[in-house]
Amino acid sequence: MSAVDLSEFIKAYDVRGLVPEQLSEPVARAIGSAFAQVTVLPAGETSVVVGHDMRPSSPALSRAFADGVAQHGVDVTLIGLCSTDGLYYASGVLDVPGAMFTASHNPAQYNGIKLCRAGARPVGQDTGLADIRDLAQWTLDRGDLHQLSGSARTGTISERDLLDDYARFLRNLVDLRGGRPLKVVVDTGNGMGGHTVPAVLGTGELPLEIVPLYFELDGTFPNHEANPLEPENLRDLQAAVREHDADLGLAFDGDADRCFVVDEHGDPVSPSAVTALVATREIGKAVAEGKSASDVAIVYNVISSRAVPEIVEATGARTVRTRVGHSFIKAQMAEHEAVFGGEHSAHYYFRDFWYADTGMLAAMHVLAALGEQPLPLSELMAQYARYPASGEINSKVDDQSAATERVRDWAAQQGEVSEDELDGLTIAHDAEPMWWLNVRASNTEPLLRLNVEAADTETMERVRDGALAAIRA
Repeated sequence: MSAVDLSEFIKAYDVRGLVPEQLSEPVARAIGSAFAQVTVLPAGETSVVVGHDMRPSSPALSRAFADGVAQHGVDVTLIGLCSTDGLYYASGVLDVPGAMFTASHNPAQYNGIKLCRAGARPVGQDTGLADIRDLAQWTLDRGDLHQLSGSARTGTISERDLLDDYARFLRNLVDLRGGRPLKVVVDTGNGMGGHTVPAVLGTGELPLEIVPLYFELDGTFPNHEANPLEPENLRDLQAAVREHDADLGLAFDGDADRCFVVDEHGDPVSPSAVTALVATREIGKAVAEGKSASDVAIVYNVISSRAVPEIVEATGARTVRTRVGHSFIKAQMAEHEAVFGGEHSAHYYFRDFWYADTGMLAAMHVLAALGEQPLPLSELMAQYARYPASGEINSKVDDQSAATERVRDWAAQQGEVSEDELDGLTIAHDAEPMWWLNVRASNTEPLLRLNVEAADTETMERVRDGALAAIRA
C-alpha cells in the first residue's frame, strides 16, 4: 500500500495538499495517469493542456503530471506560468481538458491541482474527481506507473506560450481604450497577477497608469498571504491608493482568478456590488446584440446582497439563485445560458469565457465603467451597494444542526419570516425593516458560517448579534 492517502487532500473541487508529504512528483504522475483514463480518453480527447503558478514545486509537479498523462498516448501542451483563468482560456480556446497546478491563496508549503474537461468545464467530486482519486490511489498502491499503461504509444509533451493570446482575448471582450485616464494600484501579492496584469493592462495603448505592488513572482509570499479575502492582506493596497492619490486599487489572489476592489479612499468595494455592476453591463451588451432583456439570465449565490437581484430584475433580466461554490454556479449558468454569474467571494463567471471564472475580466469591467463617466468609484458604486452587511462570520460549534435550529427558533420570535434550505438555512424578514440571514455548515471543519444583511446598520447589528448568540449558546 502507498504511504499517501489521497482522500486526505483530494476534496470536492480540487487537489490541495502539503508538498512533498502529500503531493509529490509520484503522486502527481499517478493523478495525471488517472486523469487521462477517467476524463480524457473516455471523452475521445487526444490532448491535454497543463499550466502552473509561481510556487517552487509547481514546474516539477506539472511535468510529472504530464508524464502520467502521456503514458496513455495523450499529447500534452505545457503552457508554463499562467493564472488559473489563463489555464481556463487555454482549455476553452484549444477545446481540450486541462490541469492547473496551484494552491491559490494557501501558504507556501501547499500546492494543488484544478482539473477541467474540454471547454473549461469543471471536474469535481461528482464529475470524475472521486474516480480520479480512487484510480490514482490504486496506481500508487500497485507501484510502477509505467507498467500500468496499455497504450501502444507515449504522447508527446510540447511547450507553448499563450499569455499574449489570453491578454488579447480579454481586451477584445472589454475595450478600455476610450475611457478617461485612470491611476490604478494593483497588489498581486507575489502571485500570478504579477505575470498577467502587465500583459493585459500594462500595454501602452490603454489609458491606465499602473502602480505595481508585489509583482515579483514568489511562491513563498514574502510580503503577505495572497488572500485578499482577509482584511489584513488589503492594508498595503489601501495605503498605496491613498498615498498615490489613485482612482482605485485591485487585489488578486495567488492564482489570480479572484479580484477584490478598493475605491479611491481605500475602502473595500463589496463583491456583491461588483456583481451587480458587471451584471448590468453584461445585460446591456446582450441587449445591444439583439436579445430581449427577459431572455438574459444572471446567476448569483445565496449570500450575495439582495441588491443583486433587485438591480438585475429592474433591467428586465432574469435572476437565478444558487448554492455557494463554483460547480453550482457553472452548472446553473450552463443550464440557463446565463451571461454572467457572481459570488460574494469575488469569483466572477462569464458566458463569453466558457462559463469559467476570471477576476481579470471583472476588473476590466470595473475599470471600463469608471472610465466611461466622471464620478469617483465610491460614488459610482454607491448605487450598487444598498444595504449594510455583516460579512461572513465563522463560529466553531460541536453540533452544527443544533446551532442552526437555535437560529431558526430565535428568528421565529422576530416577526413573520420566510425560510429556505437551498444552501444551509436562509431566513428572510421582508417587512420593514428588511433583513435576511444565512447560516451554512462548513464541509471540512466544525464551523457555522453566518451572513446577515439588513435595510440599515442598526437592524443588521441587532440580527447579527442575536443570531450569533443563538449559534454560540
